[in-house]
Amino acid sequence: MCKLFIEADPRLWQTRLKSVRLHGYSTSVRLENLYWQVLDEIAQRDGMSLGQLLAKLHEELVFAHGGVENFASFLRVCCGRYLALQLEGDVPRDLATPIRSLDADAILAREARRSGRGRALPSAA
Repeated sequence: MCKLFIEADPRLWQTRLKSVRLHGYSTSVRLENLYWQVLDEIAQRDGMSLGQLLAKLHEELVFAHGGVENFASFLRVCCGRYLALQLEGDVPRDLATPIRSLDADAILAREARRSGRGRALPSAA
């Protein structure tokens, strides 16, 4: 079992530091190359650069939660969620479908039902 992971390209887990501008300030984010690849795919789906995606995620995170303790961890979770939502069929694997075109509320509701965190929404009669 472990060979599947151990024999993978070691460049995937090597970290890379990238400089980004968040709220007008220059900062750096260190992530493994695998995460940078996934974030780049997400950005490309919506016609954004990687820097634009990171700035948008940070801006919306700060707006929704007032701040962020560990932005790199948040980005790793974003990547995991993106891949998991693709496996569930909530995010199409077709990269021509922008993330912004998806019904986030419906996806979150389905995800909550699957995890047992929420009740099914009442159906329209």
